[in-house]
Amino acid sequence: MKRFIIVSFLSAVVLSSCEKGVEFKLDEVTPKLVVEATIENAQAPLVYLSKSQAYFSQIDLAALANSFVRNAEVYVSNGTVTHKLKEYTLPVGPGINFYYYSNDPASPSTAFVGQLNKQYSLRIVSESKEYTAVTTIPNTTRRIDSLFWKPPPAGNPPEKVAVMVRAYDQPGFGDYIRYFTKRNREPFFPGLTSVYDDQVIDGSSFEVQVERGVDRNSSNPDGYSFFDKGDTVTVKISNIDKATFDFWRTMEYTYSTVGNPFSTPTKVLSNIKGGGLGYFGGYAAQYRTIIIPR
Repeated sequence: MKRFIIVSFLSAVVLSSCEKGVEFKLDEVTPKLVVEATIENAQAPLVYLSKSQAYFSQIDLAALANSFVRNAEVYVSNGTVTHKLKEYTLPVGPGINFYYYSNDPASPSTAFVGQLNKQYSLRIVSESKEYTAVTTIPNTTRRIDSLFWKPPPAGNPPEKVAVMVRAYDQPGFGDYIRYFTKRNREPFFPGLTSVYDDQVIDGSSFEVQVERGVDRNSSNPDGYSFFDKGDTVTVKISNIDKATFDFWRTMEYTYSTVGNPFSTPTKVLSNIKGGGLGYFGGYAAQYRTIIIPR
């Protein structure tokens, strides 16, 4: 026993004497342009431009507002006409504004909205640098047949319900979707895992739970994936192209592994050319609404 105690003590001393404080000094990195650009069927193009932030930067409303990129030249083309977008101001608080780019009513001859089965290109000129991207609004090959609800699994509160979707996927691999949900007067939020392919359900009809979308700026309570009796729920399902799918697939994996030392590092796949971050995505959207009785 004494020998065991002495060995244990010596091991502790040796191990403790080998410990060293480790400090990481991160290199200063030049901020990059971050692009969040979308075009949806029957909707005008929408572009947000900002600067990337340092890893340990303090993020608040004022910091976000200061990160927006102003006075950029932003062009979107549908292959026939090219339209220069206008910068708009969106007040979000006292003295705090967000900014975005969309159709310019002063140039109606070149303005357009998204159409199914059409390709679009984006060109941005900012601080003497040019960035480009291409996306497609595909067809609505993942068709929503109906929404319905049912009680959640045992152990959940009685006021909770699971919203289900019946849908059909046309034969042929390569159908990618992203989904969002809107509850009552809330905005549309994407699901925690919001993008899916058709590797399993290709060419079939299926039923699946639609988990409630999440606000990533807020903590999600237990049972967040369910809705409540009395809710009005709108589900938005959008067919997307492969590049948009890859961006959100890798982005959401990165979200889910933050702080996990055992996770595999993943590079977020962007379709922005020219050294920028983010994506330009086309959405072929369809909507269904259900009112859940109390």
